Amino acid sequence: MTQDELKALVGQAALQYVTPGEIVGVGTGSTVNKFIDALATMKDQIPGAVSSSVASTARLKALGIPVFEANEVTELSVYIDGADEIDAQGHMIKGGGAALTREKIVAAQSRRFVCIADESKMVKALGAFPLPVEVIPMASARLIRQFAALGGKAHLRLKDGAPLVTDNGQHILDVTGLQITDPLAFESEVNQWPGVVTVGVFAHQKASVCLLGTSSGVKTLTF
Repeated sequence: MTQDELKALVGQAALQYVTPGEIVGVGTGSTVNKFIDALATMKDQIPGAVSSSVASTARLKALGIPVFEANEVTELSVYIDGADEIDAQGHMIKGGGAALTREKIVAAQSRRFVCIADESKMVKALGAFPLPVEVIPMASARLIRQFAALGGKAHLRLKDGAPLVTDNGQHILDVTGLQITDPLAFESEVNQWPGVVTVGVFAHQKASVCLLGTSSGVKTLTF
């Protein structure tokens, strides 16, 4: 199967984790778009969704699924989102789509995180995928130096030749050259650096379940 077909497969499989009558947390990205399309088939069974990005909100609304603000909802039973990398413990790197802060907020509101991904995203150690870090613009040069001290090379993410601006009005650094062997400690440390809004390591908000699209079908991993 193609990567696109695998994404559709896990998007469909994720419907089993949606509880009828409850609001669902919805992530961002190409795999999640497949889930949103599948979710539209049962939109009459749910009140709506809390979305982690402007793009996902637009897609949900276009398919007739109501979208609630995070502050309107106390708790979500499930958050369904993709990952750029996931390890054998359910720790992830996320943020390739620049929505990592809102993704982490919605994940923290949810009792269960279901990661949907194709098998190319499974890794032994996090760090091969450039680590996204949402930062306050005035801190970017200093944070580039701080990552260099850890052996990483950070670049400001650009769009059309200018710094990409997130849904929150901030910038993104993408960091290469890191091997993140202790994701919990790494996330805790980098979160304390002044100017960091969110680091794209999801260890404190790790996956509970991963639906992994493989050539032999969907493999369910529980953490």
